[in-house]
Amino acid sequence: RLHLVTWNVGTASPPPDVTSLLQLNSLDPTMDMYVIGLQEVNSRITNFLSDLAFDDPWSIFFMTVLSPLGYIKLSSVRMQGLLLLVFVKHVHLPFIRDIHTHYTRTGLYGYWGNKGGVTIRMSLYGHTICFMNCHLPAHIENTEQRLDDFEKILEMQFEGENIPSTLDHDVLFWFGDLNFRIADYGIHFVRESINNKRYNLLWEKDQLNMAKKKEAFLQEFIEGPLQFKPTYKFDLYSDVYDTSEKKRKPAWTDRILWRVKNLCQHASKEDEFSAEEQTISVTLNNYISHMSYGISDHKPVTGTFGLELKPLLSDPLVMLNPEGEWSAEHDVLISYSAVPEFPSSAWDWIGLFKVAFRHVNDYVTYAWVEDDEISSNKDRKQVYMSAAEIPDMGGEFLLCYYSNNFQSIVGISQPFQIQPNRTLMEKDLTQEENSWMQKPDNLESHDEF
Repeated sequence: RLHLVTWNVGTASPPPDVTSLLQLNSLDPTMDMYVIGLQEVNSRITNFLSDLAFDDPWSIFFMTVLSPLGYIKLSSVRMQGLLLLVFVKHVHLPFIRDIHTHYTRTGLYGYWGNKGGVTIRMSLYGHTICFMNCHLPAHIENTEQRLDDFEKILEMQFEGENIPSTLDHDVLFWFGDLNFRIADYGIHFVRESINNKRYNLLWEKDQLNMAKKKEAFLQEFIEGPLQFKPTYKFDLYSDVYDTSEKKRKPAWTDRILWRVKNLCQHASKEDEFSAEEQTISVTLNNYISHMSYGISDHKPVTGTFGLELKPLLSDPLVMLNPEGEWSAEHDVLISYSAVPEFPSSAWDWIGLFKVAFRHVNDYVTYAWVEDDEISSNKDRKQVYMSAAEIPDMGGEFLLCYYSNNFQSIVGISQPFQIQPNRTLMEKDLTQEENSWMQKPDNLESHDEF
């Protein structure tokens, strides 16, 4: 289950609550993956430079919300105001590989990144998936420029061997502030149609729908029905369309589309093709806007999808476990085994993480698999971790094996308990009691008052 968000946040700070945006109170099963595409994240030069060195406020905000629920930030990519984040449940980490990011500038003839696309691709259970967050040129008259820019973004190539081009991925999600407008109709007809919830009257003049009928490269993209109000342009903190002097005509600027490669290939063949041959299918369960969010002049749009995969990968590359009872009082052992074809590296490491860790660098401590190895045979290897590195308070943790060759976590343990350092805790308790005993009793001096 995949939940995809697109939102032009208009340089605003994160809102107080995103429960409904992320459907965290839904009665349905929890999501396996969140993909969040933002546009117009505050990109003043000072902000942008500091965000390069540290996580930006939006990334920190979503990590704070999602990490306690068992999601880690798998990857992110930022280009000025464009930000793309992917969060995933722990259980899927060993089956996600070959993660690469890319960005394409299209603003100011390709020299400026205020417009363009940011992309994250990966192999998910052996299937190639690509997510593309775009911010295309504004204004009703720039349809051709939008299409040209999108074609340019599609043509970009990921760096690395054997990585397919964008359109060669099994599934490609395309979303963002695509800036397509409603042509021909005047503002009064558009607003009247919206007030009467007769959105279908506007669909045929939506510039993206019109382009999909003409442009061959767009015809393979699928979109759910636009059964929600156009998401642009609103007065801030309201559900009232633009009352400024410009009085922008409402439009569905914020969109989510997808393309399944094998459907495109088979659709071009004359012979029928059975669903059994299909190794991956995408089902749209929900395509809605969220009117309650008013921090920008755009309303966020979400798409909830079911991805049905016939796994091409069913076993993790590495299985690992803590040995015996772990305590902060003594050195501990980790045992692991790898599949025969696993290409290990001297730079591989095993990290100790709190269960609610935020991203791959959020480890408490780590051990190098070669430098800290103490025994090895063809079935199993052992690595030690020093007691000095283990948190004295103990708690619930898990282990992750990070592969330098794959640049990702390829094995993850079940959560386990680390016992606290009792000696240190008793010492702290004794010191606390002693300091309490030594405190001067000032009560007597206050009796006369």
